[in-house]
Amino acid sequence: MTEVARSLRVLLLVGSAVNEFYADLSRLYAADCLDAVADPERYELSVAHVSPDGSWCFPADLRPQIIAAAPRVGLGEAVTQLQARGLDAVVPQMFCVPGMTQYRALVELAGIPLLGNPADVMALGAHKARARAVVAAAGVAVPDGELLRAGEQPGLTPPFVVKPVDTDNSLGLALVREHAELAAALRAAFVESDEVLVERYVELGREVRCGIVVRDGELVGLPLEEYAVHPESKPIRLHDDKIRTGTDGGLGLVAKDAEHAWIVDVEDPLTAVVHEAAKACHRALGCRDYSLFDFRVDPDGQPWFLEAGLYCSFARSSVVAVMAAAAGLELPELFETVLTGSLARRRK
Repeated sequence: MTEVARSLRVLLLVGSAVNEFYADLSRLYAADCLDAVADPERYELSVAHVSPDGSWCFPADLRPQIIAAAPRVGLGEAVTQLQARGLDAVVPQMFCVPGMTQYRALVELAGIPLLGNPADVMALGAHKARARAVVAAAGVAVPDGELLRAGEQPGLTPPFVVKPVDTDNSLGLALVREHAELAAALRAAFVESDEVLVERYVELGREVRCGIVVRDGELVGLPLEEYAVHPESKPIRLHDDKIRTGTDGGLGLVAKDAEHAWIVDVEDPLTAVVHEAAKACHRALGCRDYSLFDFRVDPDGQPWFLEAGLYCSFARSSVVAVMAAAAGLELPELFETVLTGSLARRRK
C-alpha cells in the first residue's frame, strides 16, 4: 500500500520578549503570512506566541483576544510542546533582538529546521556597526562612521546620520546638519540603544533596497525597490515612513504606493551594480535562504551600504515578498522555495 504524503507541520514563532510594540508588529506581519500561505493540502500551520514577560502560549489564531485567552506556559514546557508536535519547520516572526537571535537559536537547538538566517547571522546583521565592518572588508562601499557609547562625542563633522546601533524601523534615527542638532539626536538615539552609530550622510542620489533569494543553490537578485526621498523635504526615511499607529492604538504598515515606494525597472543600470554589492554582502555575512540590504546611491551612481535586514515575514507587504512577486515569484512559491531549502539542510 502506498503511503499518502502528509501535509508539512509548520509553526510561526510570533511575539516579542522585549515589549508590546515588537509583539504587535510581529502579530501584524504573522497574521498576514498565515492568510497568504494557507494551503491545507501542503501545510498544517500553527502558532506559538511569546510575551514580553517571557511566557508562551499556543493560540488557535492571531486575533488579540484569542492570544489573551490562551493558556500560558513557561519556557521549559514550551520547548517540550514544540518538540512533541513533530514540526517540520519553524518560521521566525519575532523582530526584537532576542527574538531574532536567542529564540532562533532555541528552535535550532531543539532540532527543528528554521526558515531563514540562523541566530549568529541575525546577531551580526542586527548590529549595524559590525555588519558594515564585515561587508566593508568584502569590498562593499560603506560611508565613514564611528561607534559611540554614552558620554562620547563624534569626530565626524556634519552632516551625518545618528542611529541606534541595533534597532529596526528607524527608531531613534536623525539627520544632523548642524552641530546644534547633535545633543538632541544623541539623546533620542541612546534611549533606544546603549551604542550609537554616527555615519557620514551620503547626498542623494537615490535610496534602494535589494533582496536576494537562494534558489537551487544560486543567489538570485530580485528587482530593486526604490523609496521616495528628496534632498530637502525627505533626505532620510524615518520611523513614520515605515510603521504608524492607527486611531485604535494598533500598528499599521505605511501604504506602499507610488508615493512611498516602487519597483525599479530591471533594465535600469543601477540594478546590476546593486545586485553585485548585495550578493557580496550576502556571502560576507554568511546569509542563507534570503537576505535584504539597504543602499544609498550618491549623485554619481555609487551605492553605499546602509544596513542589513536579514528576515522575511512572508506577509504580502514584506519587502522580499513584494520584490519576488515583481520577478514573477509569487508569495506561495517564495515560501515553498525557502521551506524546501530549509528541509534540504535537515536532510544533509
